[in-house]
Amino acid sequence: MNSKETVSHEGIVTKVTDDELEIKILAQSACAACHAKSACGMGEQAEKILTVPRPTDRAFSLNQRVNVKMAIGQGNRAAILAYLIPIVLLLGVLFVCLGLGMNEGLAALVSIVALIPYYIVLYLRRDKLKKQFEYTIE
Repeated sequence: MNSKETVSHEGIVTKVTDDELEIKILAQSACAACHAKSACGMGEQAEKILTVPRPTDRAFSLNQRVNVKMAIGQGNRAAILAYLIPIVLLLGVLFVCLGLGMNEGLAALVSIVALIPYYIVLYLRRDKLKKQFEYTIE
């Protein structure tokens, strides 16, 4: 991966286990001007905790500074799963309900409730999804 295809953030190791590292990433002021901020999602929040598989070729310690990289395409995929699909589902159900003559309040409630199964499926598939998003540590 070259630097144009990745998003990189500096983080601090907050937990070390045999299999994983927990890394706290702080959004920096440069995030606002970053061309990849929509793929990354760090522009909307000040702090994020990532759980990353621990590389076996290096030792890590608490409070160690590391750079975490992710391919932009993976960030886009995460944004689609977290934002685009739910909004399409919400609006789709809303318009179908309104088209069936349901009153607006009930249609809005049904639209919101329709998101529950989607998020349950995401939750149940979280382990499989974790394997699809690969982070590298420098």
